[in-house]
Amino acid sequence: MENTVSKLIQRHKTNCPFTIARAMGIQVRFHDLGTNTRGIYYRKLKRRFIVIHNQLSSEWQRFVCAHELGHDRLHQGISRFFLEEHSFFNPGKFEMQANRFAVKLLVFNSEFHQEETIEQFCTRHGIPEEMHRFF
Repeated sequence: MENTVSKLIQRHKTNCPFTIARAMGIQVRFHDLGTNTRGIYYRKLKRRFIVIHNQLSSEWQRFVCAHELGHDRLHQGISRFFLEEHSFFNPGKFEMQANRFAVKLLVFNSEFHQEETIEQFCTRHGIPEEMHRFF
């Protein structure tokens, strides 16, 4: 997974998931997805889409975009929903991998500050508190 993240960042010269998705031809859309769904990744007629719940904070929108980008890179051919009710307390294998991918992408090549905790490090990089455990 580290190699995949590293190559992606080297190719696109950024770790911004929105910029990477656009450069890869993935359309990012924002819609009301209801109370339980934060994001969706899917393919339709050889086109790729990331849909992000439009009521999320910018921090969460960024994380969800990185998470869904993880599905594109790690789980090709599989459309998965990022369901809040399942991914927080009992995430499946694909969801856990996409969460780890998102964290690795968002903190890539960053150094810990002196005496900084993992939680502080993750917060500094805009990773929602519930996702710190995937560091």
